[in-house]
Amino acid sequence: MYAVIETGGKQYQVKVGDEIFIEKIGAEVDETVTFDKILAVGSENGIKTGAPYVEGANVTAKVLKNGRAKKVTVFTYKPKKSSKRKMGHRQPYTKVVIEAVNA
Repeated sequence: MYAVIETGGKQYQVKVGDEIFIEKIGAEVDETVTFDKILAVGSENGIKTGAPYVEGANVTAKVLKNGRAKKVTVFTYKPKKSSKRKMGHRQPYTKVVIEAVNA
């Protein structure tokens, strides 16, 4: 059984045991979180889609760690104007493992 969840403005196809990196959520390590925005649930019997979300379905996950991704260098410039700016950015993330898909 699998589910398509929406979190952090992105969609993820998950099944039990998957470890995924999602946008940072306000949860501590070893805490259990529940995702209620389920777009679709698939099983042996077929697929059930929501409009926009499936009623009564949820996915529970356990937070493994919170962290920040590798640095991305952002360099902007305007040619022939001697104008330039160099910045860096590290996107925060939360790593979770899927424990249960409840349809």
